[in-house]
Order: sequence, then structure tokens, then C-alpha cells
Amino acid sequence: MVENTRDDDSSGVDVLAADLLRGHTDTIVLAMLRRDDSYGFEIFKRIRDATGGRHEIKEATLYATYRRLMKDGLIEAYWGDESQGGRRKYYRITDAGRAVYRRNMAAWALTRDLIDSLLDLDRSAGPGDPAPGRRSS
Repeated sequence: MVENTRDDDSSGVDVLAADLLRGHTDTIVLAMLRRDDSYGFEIFKRIRDATGGRHEIKEATLYATYRRLMKDGLIEAYWGDESQGGRRKYYRITDAGRAVYRRNMAAWALTRDLIDSLLDLDRSAGPGDPAPGRRSS
């Protein structure tokens, strides 16, 4: 879910951004777990905080993603200590998950470069003109 916190009429842009991000949920979760093991709601908060609150992945979507990634052997789960309240299920990335993350990042870089080329984002914009697809501040 992408929330529009701006006053301009950008809801169409937000929907497009959400659609683009939705296809990368697995890679986003794998990226969060590359740093360290984490429990479900903490991953949700880290994604939200990393985007300044502009993007949140619904918890139900995240938990379905965790199950799918575990089934595929890309992450594994274990129960943490009960030292801070209830017992939490933690997730960690596997070596297979790291390999998939690297492949997905390479594919993303290639896709981004191709889209930038197709949209002429690699060219300098004229004076006062923002590059296509980019907003002026």
C-alpha cells in the first residue's frame, strides 16, 4: 500500500509505484534479511521506515511471502527468546536466498537501465525541465 501524503494530484503515480513495487516483494524481504535475522513485524516496520512511510507492504502479504520463501528454501524460521514479551518467529536468509537476491538485483539493474534508456532519462534535461518521470523540487 502506498499512501499519498502530498497535497498534489499524484494518486495515479502512487498506484503505479505500488504496482511496480508489488512485483518485488520477495526481493525486498530478502534484502531486509541480508543485514540480520528479523521477526515479521520488525521487517514490516523496516520497510515502512526505509521509505519514510511512503510504502507499506500489508502484513498479510508479508506473511504469505515468508511462507513462500520458506517453502522455496530461500529463508528459514526459528523461534526467538521470550525475553521481551511473547515468543517471536524470526526469519533468516539462506545461501540459496542470497543467490536469488543477487540474481534479482542484477535483473533489476538491467531493467532499470533499459527503462531509463527508453525514457531518455540518461540525457540531461533542458534548463528548468525535470527529466521525464522525475519531479522538480
